[in-house]
Amino acid sequence: MFGGGLDIIGNLTGGLKNVHLKGSVVLMRKNALDFNDFGAAAIDSVTEFLGRGVTCQLISSTVADPNNGNRGKVGTEASLEQWITSLPLITVGESKFNVTFDWDVQKMGVPGAIIVKNNHASEFFLKTITLDNVPGSASGSVVFVANSWVYPKGNYRYNRVFFANDTYLPSKMPAALKPYREDELRNLRGDDTQEEYKVYDRVYRYDVYHDLGDARQVLGGSKDFPYPRRCRTGRKLSQTNPERESRPLPLLQSIYVPRDEVFGHLKQSDFLGYSLKALVDGIIPAIRTYVDLSPQEFDSFADILKLYEGGIKLPDIPALEEMRKQFPLQLVKDLIPMGGDYILKLPKPQIIKADEKAWMTDDEFAREILAGVNPMMITRVTEFPPKSTLDPSKYGDHTSTITEAHIGKSLEGLTAQQAVASNRLYILDHHDHLMPYLIKLNNLDDTFIYATRTLLFLRGDGTLAPIAIELSTPLIQGDITASKSTVYTPATTGVEAWIWQLAKAYVQVNDYGWHQLVSHWLNTHAVMEPFIIATNRQLSVTHPVNKLLVPHYRDTMNINARARELLVNAGGIIELTVFQRKYAMEMSSVTYKNWNFAEQALPDDLIKRGMAVRDPSNPNKVKLLLEDYPYAVDGLAIWQAIEQWVQDYLAIYYPTDSVLQGDVELQAWWKEVREVGHGDLKDAAWWPKMQTVGELVKACTTIIWTGSALHAAVNFGQYPYAGYHPNKPSASRRPMPEPNTEEYALLAREPEKVFIRTITNQLQAIIGISLLEILSKHSSDEVYLGQRDTPEWTSDAKALEAFKRFGTRLEGIESQVVALNGNPQLKNRNGPAKFPYMLLYPNTSDHKGDATGLTARGIPNSISI
Repeated sequence: MFGGGLDIIGNLTGGLKNVHLKGSVVLMRKNALDFNDFGAAAIDSVTEFLGRGVTCQLISSTVADPNNGNRGKVGTEASLEQWITSLPLITVGESKFNVTFDWDVQKMGVPGAIIVKNNHASEFFLKTITLDNVPGSASGSVVFVANSWVYPKGNYRYNRVFFANDTYLPSKMPAALKPYREDELRNLRGDDTQEEYKVYDRVYRYDVYHDLGDARQVLGGSKDFPYPRRCRTGRKLSQTNPERESRPLPLLQSIYVPRDEVFGHLKQSDFLGYSLKALVDGIIPAIRTYVDLSPQEFDSFADILKLYEGGIKLPDIPALEEMRKQFPLQLVKDLIPMGGDYILKLPKPQIIKADEKAWMTDDEFAREILAGVNPMMITRVTEFPPKSTLDPSKYGDHTSTITEAHIGKSLEGLTAQQAVASNRLYILDHHDHLMPYLIKLNNLDDTFIYATRTLLFLRGDGTLAPIAIELSTPLIQGDITASKSTVYTPATTGVEAWIWQLAKAYVQVNDYGWHQLVSHWLNTHAVMEPFIIATNRQLSVTHPVNKLLVPHYRDTMNINARARELLVNAGGIIELTVFQRKYAMEMSSVTYKNWNFAEQALPDDLIKRGMAVRDPSNPNKVKLLLEDYPYAVDGLAIWQAIEQWVQDYLAIYYPTDSVLQGDVELQAWWKEVREVGHGDLKDAAWWPKMQTVGELVKACTTIIWTGSALHAAVNFGQYPYAGYHPNKPSASRRPMPEPNTEEYALLAREPEKVFIRTITNQLQAIIGISLLEILSKHSSDEVYLGQRDTPEWTSDAKALEAFKRFGTRLEGIESQVVALNGNPQLKNRNGPAKFPYMLLYPNTSDHKGDATGLTARGIPNSISI
């Protein structure tokens, strides 16, 4: 961006000795949710009269100061102008200020960084600082992109330095700025700070999950319970169990995350924290009291529908009034029940909007395996009957008991072997990962879980039909945990039809638990955190890979911390509502043993599951064997667009593999991701060596895919599909009724009642769907894939052009998704529920917030909820 040295600068400025550089500063006041800080606001107004509220000092990129370790020369302080009159004290919104610098270009060269000091009593969010008409700047202006909270200067042991929006590999960084680049990374690593971190800290360090509660396993750091690392908080160890970190005090403390990871102003990151606390501390006690005072269950589907039609009247309890005092904002108050006159009413989920019974059909059950909230579990059957991968020395033979006799009539004239050979037999297999835990799970109160296998046949019209469901429980035979299995096949009349409905419900329970703890929490939220920590510790903000990836990290560490505080902790909402209960996180840790970064790439995942084969002639390099697979069809289009963008962008900075191999920051980043962040798997052979540009392209594409599209696919359909819990129950409580028993006779007499009392209980259901409603909403200021919240994120014209092409491709995919949903030949796109698959509709073209709320549409850049 800058010309080479002082001679050029002298020529450009016509020999001007002293230049006033004028610019503007854009910032935002403290978070709108922090209304209890009037003391600080009053002090601010006093400080302002002194004219020193915020000061800035430019740093030269071209002239070093030999008296300051050859760092870029630092200019004199300049103050912001018109602080009080411009800055709204209460309302949220950006404020713009003028600033004028004394800057002798002949002596000081071209500015490349800036020091910002906050002399106020409270923090502000600094967005950008722009210098206009800068001599020596190729574009005429210099933009410093901060997007950072700046606290009063006494909170820091160092100056806050922000760099111009130029992009440099470490070897290309101007020598005068190199020390500042290294200082900033050292500050973010914070390896010399051991004490508990404060809200204003910016320290990124690693820790194991030893903060879920004294009675829970430590996850990470052991062979038995490996786990991705999370952000270190520095909190004291528990007094009752010194191997565990102490828990934050409810309502008084939050779990530490580096301050800039809490991005929110309007953003739901803060709203979400409040609404989750409102749910945990206000709504759940009220629901408990409601259930205690009227110890009834739902008796029929009509009873459940009242949740969405009239709502339920919650009792007046003191906790609710307390909660209303705690939360000042109206949007949060709306969540909190208002005593005796409060009606808890939930919006009608999309799955029952067009047809309240469509969810019960086999067609819809099968469609959701391809286009529901967990569409990445189905695999192609390659041998019949399906075999188990469980260790035979511990479990014996767990080969499926489904036979040709069970399925022969459902194969459109084929034999089972012919169906396998023609790629028409598929399976949803939850048997092997649940069987080892079933004894523990079924010893929990009010719990009865089966390990399930569901066999599906690909019909001539491109849809799947469930043709057999195997329900298995453990059978102890000496030292072997064998399996006792029963196979159920479709029935449409009498009590057998309800037995079949129950069999499908037990499958959905398995799928719900796996979805929440593995597809969603582990495979998106938890595995991303080490990449975020390593990026901040090892890649400067001026590094091209930092600029590429950071939008896909926004708010993720924050929402993960909220989850450890309220959702996945001991006694949290997940343990309260999902069948794995106290074993939930432990079971996700056992699954992580088999996590493979290389297989997180969508094409590799589809090939591994047998859903696709390699096809070099295809733009996606793969060919789907089941063509009407909405998640895969839309996902491959998105994957290809991301991959093309990443390839175009990285080619600007890495013309050869040797440039990549010599990039010290990049190599340190990848080494730390592998050896520390995902250190429990560091010896796995599948890790890319990071020696070629192709490896970096695939790694970055995978990270962006995981944070954006994969998370969108598993998150924003939660309430639309599972907000009506009979469709996707989170637990089961009773075994399947056997013929010639009272339970079987009761099923014949009152089928809906028996069905409902077999699945999630009333308390679990109301709490669970209240949570899903919060988690499934798009915020009003969502930043979608192909969008950036800071247009000046880079000064590089080639990068901006490539990003524009990326956005255009994504808008093309939007049209494609709408067209596919409108094609009557593609029956899996809408299904009997008439609910079109839009979870991977990019929504790049939406700049007005049209997808806000429970729309089940749009791919945000990051895991921010």
